[in-house]
Amino acid sequence: MYRNRVQYYLSQRRKGNFSTFKNGLIIILGATLVAVSLQLFLVKNYVIDGGVVGLSIILSHVFHVDVGALILLMNLPFLVAGFFFLGGRFLVLSLFASSVLAGETYILAPFEEVTNHPLLIIILGGLLLGMGVGLIIRFGACLDGTEVLAILFSERLPLTIGQCILIMNTFIFGSSVFLFGITEAAYSLATFFVAYKTIDTIIMKT
Repeated sequence: MYRNRVQYYLSQRRKGNFSTFKNGLIIILGATLVAVSLQLFLVKNYVIDGGVVGLSIILSHVFHVDVGALILLMNLPFLVAGFFFLGGRFLVLSLFASSVLAGETYILAPFEEVTNHPLLIIILGGLLLGMGVGLIIRFGACLDGTEVLAILFSERLPLTIGQCILIMNTFIFGSSVFLFGITEAAYSLATFFVAYKTIDTIIMKT
């Protein structure tokens, strides 16, 4: 689904329906929303997302490294692989999105979390994360390399892209139970659900 949508929006840009300037602005907006969600709602409350973002949050707590830098570094091999599926424009836009996110998470790192209330973390954190990622995907880029990995696996295994993503995220969320506790893992699953429903709404909107 995501691959088809990204290819569609990239083809529209080649026809001149979208300007490069507009693409850049929307991707910056999307990365900003993700950075706000991560640093002001999720990371400091030990709530994670799925995929590379979730794994980066876990590693940032274990090794005390900035989460944005980890997302950028961990995404690089997946984005290079995505070059062969979606082309050079996808690679450039995705690197741009990841770089903006890395810079903004670094800037926001000193700020305290906005709230510790579980419901607000789940709803606001999930909505902001989903809106940001959805805008980035809609405008031809990607922040989570596991989607590219899922495409590769689905073409070689009797699994759908969604099933591949589910398997990878089961491992990630399972790890968070042992590191942060079952309560935080439950909050993470709820936030993940809100985020992905928001992503679906944005990228499937014509």
